[in-house]
Amino acid sequence: MAIEGPLRELGIHDVFQLLDLSRKTGVLRVASELRDDEGVVHFDSGRVVHAHVRSKAVPLEMTLLQSGKISKDDLESARAKRTNGRADADIVDLLVENGAVTSKEIERQLRMQIESVVFELMSWREGFFSFEERAATELSHSREARIRVSTESLLMEGARRIDEWSRIADKVPSLAVVPVLAPVREDGQASQLDLLPPEWEVLSTIDGTRDLRAIAGALGRAEFDIARVVYGLVTTGVVEVRTPDRALPVPDEHGTEPALEQARAALQRGACEEALTATRAVLAKEPANTRAHLLAARTLSALNRRDEVVDQLRRAVRADPLTPEVHLELGFAAVYTGDFATARSSWQHYLRLAPTSAQVGRVRAAIEALTKLMHVLEAHAEAIANG
Repeated sequence: MAIEGPLRELGIHDVFQLLDLSRKTGVLRVASELRDDEGVVHFDSGRVVHAHVRSKAVPLEMTLLQSGKISKDDLESARAKRTNGRADADIVDLLVENGAVTSKEIERQLRMQIESVVFELMSWREGFFSFEERAATELSHSREARIRVSTESLLMEGARRIDEWSRIADKVPSLAVVPVLAPVREDGQASQLDLLPPEWEVLSTIDGTRDLRAIAGALGRAEFDIARVVYGLVTTGVVEVRTPDRALPVPDEHGTEPALEQARAALQRGACEEALTATRAVLAKEPANTRAHLLAARTLSALNRRDEVVDQLRRAVRADPLTPEVHLELGFAAVYTGDFATARSSWQHYLRLAPTSAQVGRVRAAIEALTKLMHVLEAHAEAIANG
C-alpha cells in the first residue's frame, strides 16, 4: 500500500516515525517544488540503508577523493582493476581490497551521508512525499546495504541539530553562507589565536569563495559540524560570513569575479558568445554560483535561446532555491516559452521569499493577468473539445 501526501499535513519527522514503527521496507521519495529537488531514502525493516538528495548526489568514491581519504592513484588503480577482468566489482570494494581505505571508513562516510540527507529533509516544510513498499532485494546494489542506521537515532540527531541550529542561526543562517577572514583590528594590536585542531582545519580551507557545503565536502566532514565550527569562529571574531551575492572575490588568477566582470562587459557591448563562454567557465568551477547562472540566463535571452534560458534558471533554482531574483526571472522566461504553470509557480515562490520587495505589485499583477489568460485558454480548449 502506498503512503503519500503533502508535507504541510504530515511532516517528514512523522513520516520517518511511521515507517520505523511499522518496520517498512521500501523507498521514500520527498519532492520539493520550491527547491526543484528530490530526496530518496531506502528503508529495510524500518532502518535506513541509503539516502541521497538529487542535487547533491556524489559517488562515494568521489567523496573519498575530495576529502583526501584516497588519492587519484588509488582511484585509478581500482578502475584499472575493474577494467581488467573485474567489471562486476564495485569501485569501493576494490578500493578496500587494495588497502586504499578501510571498511570502517566506508561505513563512517555512508553514515555521514545518510545523516546529512535526513537532516536536510527535516528542514523541508513544503513538498510531497510518497512511500512505495518493495522487497529488500529490490532496493539497491550491495554498497548501500553496507550499513543500516536506526531511524530513531537519526530522528534524535536531527532534532538535536535543529535545536542547536536555531541557536547559531543568528550568526550562521544557512549552509550557503561563505566564511571570510575578518578584517585586521584597526587598533593594530595583534591577538594570539587559541584554536582547537578542528577549527584550524576549517580555517585553512576558508578562501572567500567556498560556502559551508563546499568546505564540508573538501574536509569529508558533516555539514552541520562545519557550521558549528564556523559559528565558534564568528563568535570569537576570527571570521565573518557573507551571503553568496556578497562573497568577497578572490584577487588571483583563479578567482571567478574577474571572469564575471568580463562576461558583463561582453554582454553590454553585444559580444554574447564571449559572455556565455565566460559565465560557463565560472559555472564549471562553481556550479552553485547564482550570479553566474543569472548572467548566463540573461546572455541566452539576448541570443533569443528561450528554452535554454528556462533550463539555465532551473539549474539556478536547484543550486540556490532561496534567491528571490532567480524565481522572478524564471517566471518571465517561462512565459516566453508558453510554460504558464511554471511561470505562475515561480512568481508565487518569489512572493513568498520577498514579500516586501518593490517588485511585489508588478508580480501580483502578472500572476493575475496570467491566471485570466490560462482560464481563457482552458475555456477555449473545452469549447473545441465539445464541438
